[in-house]
Amino acid sequence: MTNNYALITGASSGIGAELARLFAVDGIPLLLVARRQERLHALQEELSCFVDVKVFPCDLSDTASRHSLLAYIAEERMTFDYLVNNAGCGQFGAIAENDWAATEQMLQLNMLALAQLCRQLLPPMIKRGFGRVLNVASIAAFQPGPGMAAYFASKAFVLSYSEALAFELKGSGVSATCLCPGATQTEFFVRAAMDDSGLVKGKGKSLASARTVAMQGYQAMNSGKVVTVHGLLNRLRVFSLRTAPRSMVTAITAAVLKAK
Repeated sequence: MTNNYALITGASSGIGAELARLFAVDGIPLLLVARRQERLHALQEELSCFVDVKVFPCDLSDTASRHSLLAYIAEERMTFDYLVNNAGCGQFGAIAENDWAATEQMLQLNMLALAQLCRQLLPPMIKRGFGRVLNVASIAAFQPGPGMAAYFASKAFVLSYSEALAFELKGSGVSATCLCPGATQTEFFVRAAMDDSGLVKGKGKSLASARTVAMQGYQAMNSGKVVTVHGLLNRLRVFSLRTAPRSMVTAITAAVLKAK
């Protein structure tokens, strides 16, 4: 057990909540961050029998809210051995038609919040000689995504950033891991208004469970693996994406994402 915490963003449901459960069972105190206060408190109540659980309701897409979180961490003098950047959202639709405010909010959350938390929490980890960072991207990171262009690009940022970070941290005792799941049974697709997309329509329970994705990411983080892609089919897809012409990959992705 440790007195240092794990900070998990997007912890109120899905992969984030499952990761919180895994940390709790291993005796690691938690700071859970998400927008939905009621769900955070419910998870806090569930896990408090295992470890100390603190919650901080916060919209990480908002710069002022991120500063409030960092101020809270400083005031509480909290130290962290683990940082899990799981919070993220998507946007479905053509670039020229999407609402810009929603696009900007998504980019703030998917990229800037992740980078800012890494920047603020990494120095103490490096100083102590131990830490684990888990950034949640997607198999979308490996390809362009017409119909979800900004989302796919934001996940490409997460993957590239994580790989570079892992290299910079070599020999420090701190590691960075990037988890790249495919379509998963979470609320993501509802929030992105893409229930009718060819990516998920009719697949339902055949999608990977949040629990199995979280478990793979948790194990990869603890072993110091740099990139982990969930699911054999997804790994095969990623391999084919790296060898196929980009124009063909883009066209196929557009066809898959297209609403039916």
